[in-house]
Amino acid sequence: MTGHPEVGVAGLGVMGSAIARRLLERRRTVRVYDVRQDAMTELAGDGAEPVDSAALLASSSSSSSSSSSSSSSSATVILSLNTADIVEQVVFGPEGVLTAAPEGVLVIDMSSIDPGRTRAFAERAAKLGAGWVDAPLSGGVPGAERGELTLMLGGEEKDVERALPVLDALSSRLTHIGPPGSGQLVKSVNQVLVGCGFAALAEAAALVRAAGLPPRQVRAALTGGRADSALLQEFFLKFAEVDLTPTGRVSNMVKDLEAARDYARSAGVPLPVTTAVSELHRWLAAAGHGDADNAALMHYYGSVPTGDHS
Repeated sequence: MTGHPEVGVAGLGVMGSAIARRLLERRRTVRVYDVRQDAMTELAGDGAEPVDSAALLASSSSSSSSSSSSSSSSATVILSLNTADIVEQVVFGPEGVLTAAPEGVLVIDMSSIDPGRTRAFAERAAKLGAGWVDAPLSGGVPGAERGELTLMLGGEEKDVERALPVLDALSSRLTHIGPPGSGQLVKSVNQVLVGCGFAALAEAAALVRAAGLPPRQVRAALTGGRADSALLQEFFLKFAEVDLTPTGRVSNMVKDLEAARDYARSAGVPLPVTTAVSELHRWLAAAGHGDADNAALMHYYGSVPTGDHS
């Protein structure tokens, strides 16, 4: 593994675990941290090194049993977390990534959080001598597994350059948009398009199901026309066949769409379609489907069998 930067990964949900496994496949030395011991144990079976606190992800020591390093570190730490509050706790909290030896640490935040909070975190990290790149993603677990994520980067040029050797292992397309927070703004645009696209796919799938049409032939008929898209190709069958295999959670879509709405309000931009789609996802979450896959939108059309709460 000589020549590859050591990487820490904080947050081992579906996405964070996929990111860690991809890095391991590319022969990176990967440390992992999560509040769930079972998640760390599972990654340890794939060759990752579990640590006892987020602070140890950036330690210059390879031993998780040692105390936090008192010397400076050049570690890179990836975050895959659900909210800005959790990001703040994991990075700046009592046992956070930047509490022991922040000088030289690079934080790559692949979470989807508020752009304003991201800018504040980056400024706070810079005062400690650490770098910050916001690198929200598109492509989900399949993209991470293939190393084909699309990444939208915000950060200082020097920090982005330093992040590239790690991010190149995860992505097939990455774009440096601008200063910290820029990546998160573009992710909001992405989620508006994806979230509204999912709602359109669900309605189209409901029509197909009601008419008894064969979904695969319908997709084939639409391929190459104006309705064709990456969403149609990847997700239409998932919706039409009510495949609830987890690829992305309803609760995360609620968070992302509401973040887009919040920014739009501050900018004086009306988002009527996004607002309607956000409320549809909120209805699902309130009905107990927050942890379900986005294909759970089919609940709204009565397409999911009674008693299936996935």
